[in-house]
Amino acid sequence: MSMQNGSVYTENAPDAVGPYSQGFWAGEFFFSAGQVGLDPASGDLVGEDVESQAERAMDNLHAVLAAAGLSFENVVKTTIFLDDMADFVAVNEIYASRLKKPYPARSTVAVQTLPKGALVEIEVIAYLGT
Repeated sequence: MSMQNGSVYTENAPDAVGPYSQGFWAGEFFFSAGQVGLDPASGDLVGEDVESQAERAMDNLHAVLAAAGLSFENVVKTTIFLDDMADFVAVNEIYASRLKKPYPARSTVAVQTLPKGALVEIEVIAYLGT
């Protein structure tokens, strides 16, 4: 893949709900927009529980990374936003099932609300270089 600055789009992840890209290249670094548990086809949240939403958010991230020619193995930093820090353990298990050691750096924060009433949102920074 040639590297250039620019946005990435895939129909396999939800459309942006505002003026932003699903992901964006900046040299060898790729920055994803935060992904929540929206079904790309319907635009609706996949369930009312954090586990369902976290699984779908990770699926959406996988799709955006794939559209950029990347995978979770390229991820160097993640940020997880939780509606309730009590969901940390459940989301952590789903997150850990998708990534391999050495795990990327990560921040997890509790927020007051998330888009569309989601319970979890996840964003990544990936690096193409060696």
